[in-house]
Amino acid sequence: VQLQASGGGLVQAGGSLRLSCAASGFSFSSYAMGWFRQAPGKERELVAFISWSGGTTYYTHSGKGRLTISRDNAKNTVYLQMNSLKPEDTAVYYCAATLRVVISTTPDGYNHWGQGTQVTVSS
Repeated sequence: VQLQASGGGLVQAGGSLRLSCAASGFSFSSYAMGWFRQAPGKERELVAFISWSGGTTYYTHSGKGRLTISRDNAKNTVYLQMNSLKPEDTAVYYCAATLRVVISTTPDGYNHWGQGTQVTVSS
């Protein structure tokens, strides 16, 4: 089982980034996916969730209006488009997979995790 996150980097405030997470070793289309982030000294928090089919998405207050989660089950990949980035968005971003059929907002609800990709937003 592998989740490979990529696309992070250094961007100025107001800029955009698109994160990708490529999955392998499990039945990706059977899993709902979440993007979490963790800033230094803070707990890991959910920012976006997408159901196995892509038909349901959910954003926490941290991401609503600025983030868009999507997935391509043919490519075993989930994406996170981040716009209007702010310095407080600086964190390591993780993708995670869950078999739960309801939206899971806490890390313990996820079965598989990627290694994380650093996003740094400068002011």
